[in-house]
Order: sequence, then C-alpha cells, then structure tokens
Amino acid sequence: MQTRFEPAALADPAMATSEGVIRKCVHCGFCTATCPTYVLLGDENDSPRGRIYLIKDMLENGRMPGPETVKHVDRCLSCLACMTTCPSGVNYMHLVDHARAYIHEHYKRPWHERAVRRLLACVLPYPGRMRLALEWAPLGRPFVPLMKRIKALQPLAAMLELAPAKVPAPAPSVSTRVAGAKARVALLQGCAEPVLSPEVRAATERLLGRAGCEVIFAPGEGCCGALVHHMGREADALDAARRNVDAWMAEIEGGGLDAVIVTTSGCGTTIKDYGHMLRADPVYAEKAARVSALAMDVSEFLARHGLPPASPRGLTVAYHPPCSLQHGQKVTEAPKQLLAEAGYAVRLPAEAHLCCGSAGTYNILQSELAGQLGARKAERLAALEADVIATGNVGCAVQISRHSGLPVIHTIELLDWATGGPRPQALKHLPQE
Repeated sequence: MQTRFEPAALADPAMATSEGVIRKCVHCGFCTATCPTYVLLGDENDSPRGRIYLIKDMLENGRMPGPETVKHVDRCLSCLACMTTCPSGVNYMHLVDHARAYIHEHYKRPWHERAVRRLLACVLPYPGRMRLALEWAPLGRPFVPLMKRIKALQPLAAMLELAPAKVPAPAPSVSTRVAGAKARVALLQGCAEPVLSPEVRAATERLLGRAGCEVIFAPGEGCCGALVHHMGREADALDAARRNVDAWMAEIEGGGLDAVIVTTSGCGTTIKDYGHMLRADPVYAEKAARVSALAMDVSEFLARHGLPPASPRGLTVAYHPPCSLQHGQKVTEAPKQLLAEAGYAVRLPAEAHLCCGSAGTYNILQSELAGQLGARKAERLAALEADVIATGNVGCAVQISRHSGLPVIHTIELLDWATGGPRPQALKHLPQE
C-alpha cells in the first residue's frame, strides 16, 4: 500500500513502525474471511483491511480521530487471526496498538466511556481491587436489567454478569526449591487469573515441580500491562512492562532464569512483545528484549522439557485454542499434543480460528458483539460431545462458561490431574475412575 507520511512524522518510532506495516498490505482481502467482526457484520470497515485504510488516513494526515474511525477500531478484538492468514506478513497487532494509543491521546470520548475505561484501568490490573469489586458485585446484580436499557450503563451490566457467583479463596505465591532442578523458572503471578482461577497457579506449580523445575515468583512483578495496552493507555502499559522487566532481570542476574512461564496466553503475547514496546527506551530496550526471549506459555515450555508420566483419565476434551496463543504466539500444537500424551481424547471445534469474544475487556466494552461470538463458540464446542472444555486463557474460560453447560478449565489442570495431581474441582461430578 502506498503511503505519504511527512518525514517529520516518521521521526516518531511508533509512526515509522506503523508506516512500515501499512506499506506491507497488498489489499488482498484474505484477512476478511478470518476476522470475527467482519464475519458477523459484513462491513468492510470492520475488517482488518478496512481498519488499515481508516488508520492510514488518520495517522498519515495527522487527523483528529472521528467517531466512525474510533467505532471501527474499538470493534477490533485484537484476536490477530488476520496475521495468521496474511500472506504479506502485515503486523496488524503493532498497527492497531499504535492506533489505539493515538486515539487515546487525541480523541475525547463521551464522559461515560471515559469513566468506564478509567474504572477498568484502575481495578482490573490490581488483584486486591479486583477481588473487592467482585465481592461487592452481588449488590448490583438486581439492577442489571435496568442497566441494560441505558447505553451508558451497559458496560457496567456486562461486568456484573461476568462476575462469578462466588469469588474463590486466594492462593499464596510461594517459591519452591527442587533439589537438582532441571530448570529455574519464574511464574507470572498475573492479575485477573489468580482472583478468578487460583487453582490454575496451584496446578502449574505442582506440575512444574514434578517436571523437575524450581518455580520462583519475582518480587515486584505485577500486571503485564495487556489490559491497559489494548485500551490505548500506552504510558500505563510501558510502566507495567518496565516494572516487570526490572523484577525478572533481578532474578536473571541473581539465581538465573531458564524461562518466564505464563499461564494466561493474553499476557504471554504482551510479554513476548516487551522488546518491541520498549524498543525506543535506551535504558530498557536490551533488557526488555532479553525478557521477551525468555517468555513462554506453560504448554510451550512443557512440550520442550517433557511431561511427567501420566495415567489416562478416559475423558474426551474439546480444546479451545485462545486467539492470543494460536495467532498471537503461534503456539498451536503443544497444548493438543500434551493433552493427547496425557491420555485424553482431544477434539477441535469447527471455526477454531474464530475468537470467543472475550479479548481482555472486549466482552465488557463491546458486550453485544462479544455475546454473539461467545454463543457461536459454545455451539461449535457443544457439537463435539466432549466431557470437558479446555483452554489456556482465563478470559476465554469465563466467556465460554457463560454460554456453555460444560465445565471449562485450564489445560494445565487436566495435565496436572493426569500426572498425579488432584481432580479439578469442576470435574468432581464425574464418576471416580
């Protein structure tokens, strides 16, 4: 695609990166077939190709973002399916992330949108605040029907509907030492996952321990920054990245690290991109690239280092590949192979490439579209007639659970159970083997 950016504009590293991305697009339209919003809406502006045109016009001409452009960029899930199908190697992720940051800086949203986004940024990345908000959520549920009728309150209604009926008890992060450990790894503590599914961390610690790994939790590490990054709050995202780079570099330079293990794939995609996010920071660029190179999804790590001996459990598993894992990180085979190696019968649904509609805060900010995608995904998974649905991202698990009657748990919980761990709580209803 031909561009006409002013030389002065290209002095900005973010603008120069976006210009390079735009120039790679050849208008082929392959991306439209795999874009969830285009599949639902059939609007060219709600396809990656259409958004690239809108973003090009906005950035190239230094335009103040208009409501229409903002609407179509907001509707993007950042599922990155377009990057999997693009024959030209267009890095749409970096382009849309820059567009969101540009919109955040130059566009004044209606007051109610600003308020909701600020609330999300102030609550979700902080486990203590998030837990408190979820514990108070039952008080607001009686008002959900009314809130749904008022546009400004619809995101709050979506938040209340997503909140669990009961908040699980917290699980402490305790580093474990293994004599003669094969590897020393840092496990991302995260923000939403330990509040919503603390059992995932516990299962991961047990499984990595049986695999001969020393698991540590880096002091000072916090939210990866993905939630605010995808809302265009670039300064907040970079602050989170720097904080985590400092925490993990202290471990790298201290006892050494073989990997930074991530159990929430949306976080993994962002951490693997720290090197790009901080590329223009003279203090952090090299350190961020080093941390990104160590980041691995837990399934990716186990596929390389080996799974402990397993006992088959005789279950059929419908595997839902999170977009951030299959498209963002290109980790496609490891989870399925590990489940099969552990003795599970693994089935993949039709349209496995399409997003479930979770996408960080998407099922709050774009609840109607997210609901359509969630129902569509649950229908495809139900057709597999499986005993359980497995996935590698807490957001996907929450989203699919709203639309499916089957238990939805993290892949690592099934692997932990098969290799000597306890039966996952969500499967207690199944007959004992």
